[in-house]
Amino acid sequence: MQLPDLAAFLAVAAERSFSAAARRLHRTQPAISQAVRRIEDELGERLFDRSSRDGTLTEAGRLLQDYAQRLLGLAAEAQVAVRELQEVRRGRVIIGANEAAVHSLLPHIERFTLAHPGVALDVRRLSSRQMSAAVLDRSIDFGVMTFQPSDRGIQALSLGTDEIVLLTAPTHPLAGKKRVTLEEVGREAVIAHNDPSPTRDRVLRAYERRRTAINIQISLPSLDGIKRAVEMGIGVALLPRRCALTELSRGSLVAVRVPELGATRQVRLVFRKTGERSRAADAFLDVVRA
Repeated sequence: MQLPDLAAFLAVAAERSFSAAARRLHRTQPAISQAVRRIEDELGERLFDRSSRDGTLTEAGRLLQDYAQRLLGLAAEAQVAVRELQEVRRGRVIIGANEAAVHSLLPHIERFTLAHPGVALDVRRLSSRQMSAAVLDRSIDFGVMTFQPSDRGIQALSLGTDEIVLLTAPTHPLAGKKRVTLEEVGREAVIAHNDPSPTRDRVLRAYERRRTAINIQISLPSLDGIKRAVEMGIGVALLPRRCALTELSRGSLVAVRVPELGATRQVRLVFRKTGERSRAADAFLDVVRA
């Protein structure tokens, strides 16, 4: 059954007249009659009582009327939904990031949601080691990484720079210094994240190269927990500066440079070089590029 034929059938049922239905749909009466006949031939049932003069529906006609109204309603909803996707008024963007990388995304998320409030943004916790594969197999639209991916099918766009710093409470003895050494940090009680991450690996490798020890006294499962513990004076932490911008701006934490951990690093948004993206994903990419 074709939707235009169902529309013709519903018009006849509503108008109780083939000629009135033809006028309503701006079609000829024979065209309306043929549309109804096609449905009847396909179903093997009469839809109208031909002996009546007022277009009375048969039992099959009354049954079909309900289904036809629902089908045409769903077709109209589908057209609206597709138009909303085209106009980026609905849809979903899926982004992979570890906990620290989320802070680099937030300014772009703010701009995107202001421009496209009907689109859902789903940021999923994902390790950097899984990011390229997830982008390529379309599990996610974008990923956030702090190193250039080696896969040729991946393209990267800079989200800005970041660096690993020592975070301390304002009253801590190291808070007044412009820079500290790994040995100085190693003598403090360090609070670390207990999940593997590029930041954690980078810090541990730096200590291995220096052949000196780091005193990780407390491991916590969240960055917010680590920052709160540092604010309380329980210990210090080595984290990306961007994770603590709010606390640094209000003065509840102090950031001290650790030159031996290297220079600033690029934070990158990665995505597939080829292949079709959703309208919502394209719109998010436009916001980041802008």
